[in-house]
Amino acid sequence: MERWAGAYRTARGFDAIDGMTRRQEARSLASPMAEITNGKQRAPARCPWALSDALYIGYHDTEWGVPVHEDRRLFEFLVLEGAQAGLSWLTVLRKRENYRVAFDNFDPATVANYDARKIARLLENSGIIRNRRKIEGAINNARAFLRVQNEFGSFDAYIWGFVDGTPKDNHWRSITELPARTAQSDALSKDLIQRGFKFAGSTICYAHMQATGMVNDHIVGCFRHAQLRSGRA
Repeated sequence: MERWAGAYRTARGFDAIDGMTRRQEARSLASPMAEITNGKQRAPARCPWALSDALYIGYHDTEWGVPVHEDRRLFEFLVLEGAQAGLSWLTVLRKRENYRVAFDNFDPATVANYDARKIARLLENSGIIRNRRKIEGAINNARAFLRVQNEFGSFDAYIWGFVDGTPKDNHWRSITELPARTAQSDALSKDLIQRGFKFAGSTICYAHMQATGMVNDHIVGCFRHAQLRSGRA
């Protein structure tokens, strides 16, 4: 796989990129109205990874890169990012609602109290990724999450401190330019690991930063880049 596709897939798990060519990327950036629907109406140009699957498109258009400040949603992304490790993000998105039910609507206080019987039930749940290390990692992270909340008042106050409370607007013209990690994700990863978090490597942390709007990594030709810069999430 080419470097540009491999790096971005590692960062985000977008397996939609596998079949993408540079021609497809160029077409998606040709103009703000690059795609044609029903031969008449032009759909807005999007990041190339969001062209092949309706679930990806919806996630791209409404969630990816939108600043998240609610602790429960931040915990949700921590759980999902950990579950995604080694898999595609699309796999996780397809199981997201199953995770919501299985993990008690991503309530960290509830998840932190899961015991061996609950773990056994989760391992039997075909609606989620049945990996013991990932399940136990989510429980461990819930406990670490609560400790951070106790220390900082909220997980939001803690994690957004790594970007000084303000989303970083990047200006990538192509997905070939997107990094898999940055100095900020390195610092976040190091601190999370010191605080006892699992599945908190720098690449996973950067994916979390992208997903929760700590960075705006929509390429400049994507209609969402300008919307997020102007605050029209």
